[in-house]
Amino acid sequence: MDEKAKGSSLFMSREQDNSKKDKKNEPNGFYSRRPVFGNKGPSLLRQKFSNGMTFFLVIAASILFYFALLRLPHLSEAFGKVYHVLKPVLYGCIIAFLLNPIVKFLEKHLHPFLDKKMKNKRRAKGIARGTSIFVAVAVMLFIVITLFNMMIPELYRSIRDMILTVPAQLNSLVNQITEMNTKDTTISQLINSILQESTNYIQNWMKSYLLPQINTLMSNLTVGVISVVSELFNAVLGIIISVYILFSKEVFAKQAKKVIYALFNTSHANMILHLTIKSDYIFGGFLIGKIIDSAIIGVICFAGLTILNMPYTLLVSVIVGVTNIIPFFGPYIGAVPSAILILLADPRKGLYFVIFIILLQQLDGNIIGPKILGDYTGLSVFWVVFAILLGGGLFGFAGMVLGVPTFAVIYYVIQMLIENRLAKKNLPTETAAYGSQSFVDANGNYVSSDREIPKTNDEKEKKEE
Repeated sequence: MDEKAKGSSLFMSREQDNSKKDKKNEPNGFYSRRPVFGNKGPSLLRQKFSNGMTFFLVIAASILFYFALLRLPHLSEAFGKVYHVLKPVLYGCIIAFLLNPIVKFLEKHLHPFLDKKMKNKRRAKGIARGTSIFVAVAVMLFIVITLFNMMIPELYRSIRDMILTVPAQLNSLVNQITEMNTKDTTISQLINSILQESTNYIQNWMKSYLLPQINTLMSNLTVGVISVVSELFNAVLGIIISVYILFSKEVFAKQAKKVIYALFNTSHANMILHLTIKSDYIFGGFLIGKIIDSAIIGVICFAGLTILNMPYTLLVSVIVGVTNIIPFFGPYIGAVPSAILILLADPRKGLYFVIFIILLQQLDGNIIGPKILGDYTGLSVFWVVFAILLGGGLFGFAGMVLGVPTFAVIYYVIQMLIENRLAKKNLPTETAAYGSQSFVDANGNYVSSDREIPKTNDEKEKKEE
């Protein structure tokens, strides 16, 4: 028993020595653990100091804002440098946003198949994600390279032919109209004068502006090549960054959610996350659907113009397809210059082109567009036109394209705030409930149109008389 007691005491003393050594190795046993913030709430000094600190922060922020306005050019220059440095990251985010639906579609069908075939579930998920991203990037590069190989030589040839042949075509058109107006009348003289002035203006514009611009571009070819190479380098980096974003999109989403819940209270954080999901739904559905719709319209336009043997087939198809990305006004923006180009080459084919574009846009507006786009924005035609005009006036082509989904998000937020206010007042939130016969009485009660409207005192007196 004594030997056993001695053995156990020796064992206990060794454990105590080891635990002491472990504690010595630690920086501090208590402070090595993470403390809990805000157990007892703000101190009395902090409570007394909070009002004065609020006033101080407001005044300091106002002063900083004033000096920021004074240094606005320097700040814009600094933001420009940051934007130039982070341009590959921006490209990567845009590419990842556009490729994400393809990756999700491929992974949705590939992951269950690999999950059944492989024992390691984590590895199966990684292979499915990697294969989906590789296929999506390969498809994107194939489409871009194919389009460039098809478009650039044909566009160059079309633009060169247009510059060389448009003056002669204008003169021929003027001569034809002059022959038609053989009578020496005031109207025919006015038409001939207008056509002659227009022809001279276009010819002078092409000789004095367009050709010098081309010569300037050719003379600055070195700067242009450097700029193109820089943008291509940024695009390549953007593709690489997009691959990392698509691989770790769930991690980034969790980190963003963690930060939002840390910085805001629960109700505000939930609202921010809801608006983020809603914005992703509106922007993703609208932009990706519009790109697919415009690509289909461009292909149909190219096939139709090829069958009709139209001039400038690829150039016109590219113009119609690219401008179709702009909602509502896009078809007209692309059709007008294209019709003028074909009209100058052959007036009869110009008329056929106008009829073809009208039929194509009817097909797009009534069948193809609704099937692909659906109703992601929820805006009426008036608000679509309003958003395009406002966005285009402020930010140009990008504003015309992004104005509709941006305004759709703003419209949704305003609608949500108004409906919340109406719900607090126990009033209906449906727009149809506020007709000409519906009203809210002095007590704040909603009265629908199927109830009798109470008569005023004057109406009661007239009825009694």
